[in-house]
Amino acid sequence: MHPQLTEKKIVCREFIQALEACHADGWSRWTGACNQAKHDLNMCLRKERVDRTTKNREEAKAKREKIEMAWKELHDD
Repeated sequence: MHPQLTEKKIVCREFIQALEACHADGWSRWTGACNQAKHDLNMCLRKERVDRTTKNREEAKAKREKIEMAWKELHDD
């Protein structure tokens, strides 16, 4: 399973619970009945990851611009 699948994780909780409920019935797990629940969870986690990496990229870009401005000011003096 995914390392993100904990009850502490607020996002995607309904998808996690749906997959766990589906897996509780052992037969459904082996016949592919849980495939849609797993796909939905994967898409939710993927969206979370993409959002997180986009945010991190924007923050890193802003930080880098700030550092470059500081270096430029230092060299201009």
